[in-house]
Amino acid sequence: MTVQEGMLALLYLFILCLIAVRFLSGERGRVIRRFQVGRAMTIGDRQVQEDDSGVCQSAEGFMAVLADGMGKNYGGKISSGIAVDVMRDMFRLYKSSENPAYFFQKSFHRMNKEILDRLDDGRGGASVGAVLIKDNYLYYALAGNVKIAVYRGGNLVPVSAGHTIDVLAGDRFVEGTITREEALKLLDHTRMYNYVGQDGFREIEFVDTPIRLRDKDIVVLMSDGLYEGMDWKTIEELLAGKKKCQQKAYEIIEEINAGSRKEKDNASIVLVEGFL
Repeated sequence: MTVQEGMLALLYLFILCLIAVRFLSGERGRVIRRFQVGRAMTIGDRQVQEDDSGVCQSAEGFMAVLADGMGKNYGGKISSGIAVDVMRDMFRLYKSSENPAYFFQKSFHRMNKEILDRLDDGRGGASVGAVLIKDNYLYYALAGNVKIAVYRGGNLVPVSAGHTIDVLAGDRFVEGTITREEALKLLDHTRMYNYVGQDGFREIEFVDTPIRLRDKDIVVLMSDGLYEGMDWKTIEELLAGKKKCQQKAYEIIEEINAGSRKEKDNASIVLVEGFL
């Protein structure tokens, strides 16, 4: 081997080493999570199950969605199914370079349009909550009253507010657009003012600052039939322990079914636990 050939060989080896170091450091910098999921629902005393849910995972992250339908003549069931299908389709097209806020905006406006294309305004709609876990951070968006929370260290902490009249009243009072007396009169009104499937669809609720997840945090999505049908402390107790997420979801729904509440709505829960 000549001196020139030897120098070229050394240069080639040096380049290979640089590529290897860059690749390995990139792998160490990435947050690789494994996810365990639990999903369960009950029809309650209703004639139709109008709730639906879905999960998807790709190299871009993890997505979960829960839709609580409402309407006549199966309008709610159709609406929740459309909402879940749209979120799945949009997530499959999602790219890591895309802003999560833009992704959610596109997804919710598309599901609103597709529901209106399928059903006349007023025949159906859905309250929808969705989460995106990307690079160890939780992003969420919702329209309606699906509750999104994080279970950590024995405490279930709600992170979403929701689109109900009482929440709107509190916001308006803080802004100074209504008086304290006017706000107090509206605090017992939990009727939704925003949901997908209406001509007057408003902007979604989107997390301003993503939540950094810790190992074994559980992200929880609940329909109002669940969180209004049982005590918050009971949900926390059933989320504790080392059981799989699916078993925890089943036990929470069994508690709803065994409850003494006279009128039982559809109730659904989605649990997502991540492991580093």
